[in-house]
Amino acid sequence: MLAISAEGTEVVTIEGLAATAPGKPTLHPMQAAFHEKHGLQCGFCTPGMVMSAVDFAKRHPSPTESDVRHWLEGNICRCTGYQNIVAAVLEGTSLMHAGAGE
Repeated sequence: MLAISAEGTEVVTIEGLAATAPGKPTLHPMQAAFHEKHGLQCGFCTPGMVMSAVDFAKRHPSPTESDVRHWLEGNICRCTGYQNIVAAVLEGTSLMHAGAGE
């Protein structure tokens, strides 16, 4: 999209997901889940995958594994077999809706 199309809106990047406390950033629940569940490898797709997963989780508070796999159809990762990404999205969604943050 053209930058002018974002005028008047809020744009959040992967770096903007983490909460910044004095001296120590705190990962967003989805970022933490990708880290804990090893949902990344080379890192090339990770920012887009995490940002998309946050939006998915907001729209689907209780997804099934099948829901996540269907969502993943439009996200390409060359490194993984997607199992860890699915596990990370399920965990991240659960954490987000458990009150840990959005």
